[in-house]
Amino acid sequence: MQMHCSMVDLPEAMLAEIIKRVTKTSDLNSISLVSKQLYSIDTVQRGAIHIGGGLCPATEALTSEALTSICSRFPNLQKVEIDYSDWIPSHGNQLDNQGILVFSSRCPLLTDITLSFCSYINDSALGCLAYWKHLTALRLNYAPKITSSGLLSVVVGCRSLSTLHLIECDKIDNIKWLEVLGLEGSLEEFVVKNCKGISQYDLLKFGPGWLKLQKFEFEMEGEFWARGAVDYDSSYNAQNLNKYDFCCENLKDLRLARFQTWPEIGLRFVLGKCKALEKICLQYVHALNDNDMIALSQSCNNLKSISLWLRPHFYDGDYRTSFTDDSLKALARNCPMLETVELTFVCCAPEYPSETGFTHKGLLVLIQSCPVRVLMLNGAHFLDDEGMKVLWSAPFLETLELMFCELITDIGMRSVIHIPCLSNLTLRWCESVTDVGVAGLVHGRTLESLTIEGCHRVSEQAVQGAARSVHYSTAAPSHAFHKKNVLLMKWPLEHLVKSFG
Repeated sequence: MQMHCSMVDLPEAMLAEIIKRVTKTSDLNSISLVSKQLYSIDTVQRGAIHIGGGLCPATEALTSEALTSICSRFPNLQKVEIDYSDWIPSHGNQLDNQGILVFSSRCPLLTDITLSFCSYINDSALGCLAYWKHLTALRLNYAPKITSSGLLSVVVGCRSLSTLHLIECDKIDNIKWLEVLGLEGSLEEFVVKNCKGISQYDLLKFGPGWLKLQKFEFEMEGEFWARGAVDYDSSYNAQNLNKYDFCCENLKDLRLARFQTWPEIGLRFVLGKCKALEKICLQYVHALNDNDMIALSQSCNNLKSISLWLRPHFYDGDYRTSFTDDSLKALARNCPMLETVELTFVCCAPEYPSETGFTHKGLLVLIQSCPVRVLMLNGAHFLDDEGMKVLWSAPFLETLELMFCELITDIGMRSVIHIPCLSNLTLRWCESVTDVGVAGLVHGRTLESLTIEGCHRVSEQAVQGAARSVHYSTAAPSHAFHKKNVLLMKWPLEHLVKSFG
């Protein structure tokens, strides 16, 4: 960052306002070296710091004296992030319990702390945090030595805690802390990812705490494949919610990922209780069905964004995902504010479009009824060249992203120029699209931005002039599992045909 020498002659209030708008730590550090005045202003205004492997000199940077110096220099610290995700022994010692003690005693305004990959921090450190009565946010990302006892001490001591993230904390299991948090806490954002000791059924112990939540995420580690037979039971009543007598009326943002549900038990109950829900993401939640989506749509009239990541199972004799056009029609009927839709399918073969569970007719109903502005389709083999014509009926569609849509060819690309408001188009690994299909975009000249990635039959020369802003790349997909999983699923199907055929 470069700064003109006359800048230091500006009024201090103006300098303070300029520095307040600088967000990069490296830029702030550079500013503080320009003059004593800027150093002093930065010292007073710096509200957050980031400590981790490679960010500081080696061992000496993490002594109690060094941390005390940091706290003295920045007396108004409110947020501290300690991240050792890239740590190697040559970076020196990690921060330990003593370091947390220094922060707790020297930073009276500290309200937000994140501990990532901190192998030397245990329950004793959380015992220090318990005395921070004004602590509002705690994020633990891979904390191998922290247990339920340490977390309980924070829950009991920090009654102002409104944000809690637990990611890969395998020693946290006893749910006493969860019961206390639900009864006496004020949590608004709750994230639980890949914690082996916390199940979806444990989270039901959160009880009245659900009412205060505005954001909730739950993800299980390695649950991409369902365990054993999947019980879809389409006969159960997803709207019969009396089993759990608490509600989630303030929940606005919900993400559930990689676990298996059962009829009328577990976290699927949340779907019918979120009246204020605006954003939902369901990733490989096995055994949900259209009844759940209908219940969700009927209770969530404010829904603005939905993301579904699906893979097929055997369902009523068919091999498909758990949702059908009935789910899309329910959203169309009941969610008049829906603007962003993402549909991702894995393990669905292009040769069998019905495996997705959807058809382009269901998509047509959705985009005609809802003001969908952003549509992302990944592996959506129900959409072919003919199906692309339904997008003509999307009057609000501004952004379209197609990924691994192998049934869309140059013919289907002709439909793009007929989408009334489309301004942003992304094609990723759509192998059936060639230079010929892109040529129509060049002549149409209606796009603001065009992104082409991994479409090997499209040349960089062909995309020039197709939009005001063009990004072109031949890079391979970062998540190569898509193709692999499609091939994996073909073997069991063929094997079953031979076995029973």
